[in-house]
Amino acid sequence: MRIGEVAAKAGVSVRALRYYEQQDLLHSTRNSGGQRQYPAGAVERVRLIQRLYSVGLSSKTIRKVLPFTDSGEASPELLELLAAERDRLDRQMRDLRDVRDRLHDCITEARDHDGTGRPS
Repeated sequence: MRIGEVAAKAGVSVRALRYYEQQDLLHSTRNSGGQRQYPAGAVERVRLIQRLYSVGLSSKTIRKVLPFTDSGEASPELLELLAAERDRLDRQMRDLRDVRDRLHDCITEARDHDGTGRPS
């Protein structure tokens, strides 16, 4: 597949694909005209990369995780890294729940007042 096709199917920009290549997260070959050609699994790989970025993983961490997704084999170091990232996400989710609960309390309190700061 050509770069524009992968970008459209994955819902990313061509620039993002070039960046993923620069970060060694995605690979392509060049055809005789010099155009990038991606393998059939490129769209799913790009979607995975996006999900990993969306939870806060760095390019460096993603680069370490992707070989596992390809081979299914994990080193003890990778397992440690994945466990640390899982723990970080658990902390982040607890923090988000706390913020959501505080916002809920503010909304409830505001609804219980008439806008003057006094109970309605």
